[in-house]
Amino acid sequence: MPVFSARALTCADPDLWIDGDRPSTLAGEAVALLAAAGDHGLDPGDYAAAALADLLATARSSGAGGAQAARELAATLPVALRAMLADLAFGRVDPRTIHHRFSVAPRAGFDPAAVLALACDRGSLAGAVAAAAPPLPLYRQLMHALAAYRRLADHPAWAQPLPPLPGASGARAGRLDPGQPWGGLALLAERLRALGDLPAAGAETAPAAHDAALVDAVRAFQGRHGLLVDGIVGRATRAALEVTPSARARQIALTMERLRWTPLMQAARMVVVNVPEYTLRGYEVVDGRIRVRLQMRVIVGAALDRETPLFDERMRHVEFSPYWNVPPSIAREETVPRLRRDPGYWQRQGFEFVGPAGAVDTVLTRGKLDAVVAGALRIRQRPGPANALGGVKFVFPNRDAIYLHHTPSTGLFARDRRDLSHGCIRIEDPLALARFALDGLPGWDDASLREAMTAGRSRTVSLPAPLPVLIAYGTVVVKDGRIHFYDDVYGHDARLDEALRRRRPPPLDRGSPAR
Repeated sequence: MPVFSARALTCADPDLWIDGDRPSTLAGEAVALLAAAGDHGLDPGDYAAAALADLLATARSSGAGGAQAARELAATLPVALRAMLADLAFGRVDPRTIHHRFSVAPRAGFDPAAVLALACDRGSLAGAVAAAAPPLPLYRQLMHALAAYRRLADHPAWAQPLPPLPGASGARAGRLDPGQPWGGLALLAERLRALGDLPAAGAETAPAAHDAALVDAVRAFQGRHGLLVDGIVGRATRAALEVTPSARARQIALTMERLRWTPLMQAARMVVVNVPEYTLRGYEVVDGRIRVRLQMRVIVGAALDRETPLFDERMRHVEFSPYWNVPPSIAREETVPRLRRDPGYWQRQGFEFVGPAGAVDTVLTRGKLDAVVAGALRIRQRPGPANALGGVKFVFPNRDAIYLHHTPSTGLFARDRRDLSHGCIRIEDPLALARFALDGLPGWDDASLREAMTAGRSRTVSLPAPLPVLIAYGTVVVKDGRIHFYDDVYGHDARLDEALRRRRPPPLDRGSPAR
């Protein structure tokens, strides 16, 4: 971030902020907006909000120093406002420092100084703040959620931890099944009511057992936290219930920060994968509003060592009945050792060797496996029912060779945690995505799509126009008016949180009040 200077701002005219020798109405509005920066998940301290409020009080008084305080306000307010608008529009950290490689700047045309100057000219600043905030429905919904969870920060339901679950002993976590009694039922019910998962009716009576109403409430809670929805309170559900509203508020604020530099709505049609949610959506922007046209579960890269990178690119073609070129690292570490133990795996999987000049060889020998390890040959899997890419592959060229693809291992989509791949993204409903990607291209109805996916002969179809694909990361989502939380599966929230805590905002001005 640059060091902001009041002299560079159009609305640095003291007459805007001082009426006679007292602060103007605009000055009062400015101080209030800076104090409310926390509503956007920002830190009011970055804009000297408390010190400016003190100056405003002094300047409004009839005591000594009022005129000087008014002059200090006039010198500092436009600088603080511009800093806040810049943070709202662009974010407070460089996303590249925390493993985000987005190529499109979502607010590239936004000019904080010009927006502030227009607001000053109109005599009202609220419009400038609204213009700086990300123009996304999700952002506004998260603002309301942030306020709601902050209101719960001192709720007595989190004053003490839940007691051990039935059957817990030592390393055994225990679990609460439907119909069971438990000493923590009253506290559980209180938390679920506070979060809106359990209706307030009947709050005067403590439950005697994990009854039907509580089971339904637990199921609602589980559905909002990316957990297995079974109504049973086990280790994972208990851990999610123990997360305090303050911690959830911080999670919401981090998601709002990430929305400032995630390039959503960059085109009329997009495919977006949200990694922590394990979900893909295809959407269109119609009359300025997002219309979700498809949604499906996905499998992403394993958190331990195969993370799916975060970036945006453009899908350019769809490959039906694709070959799978086994990546060299997978061939060395997994495929070759498996083939040495079980040579029959070669024929069952439909593998073949490919030489540097493209020559194909289907005969398995130990020497050729050695050549694969040495990098002189590569292994390729032919199209067919065993192919790891299934019936279709969606290609958006990128430096990590990441793509979307079908998979024969469809049972994995039933898992609640789905970071299971080597980095590429497996999709649950390839037909729906193919239909969305090829929309408007003649000759591609469902029957022809299915035929191409099962033909056993590779065929590549170029898209009539490149389709933006965004691999994003949001651990908080609002769906059907309810907030949903997901695990920080790759630790990106933790990295962003640490980057924000380490950040030192630039000084507002030499004449600004000390913070």
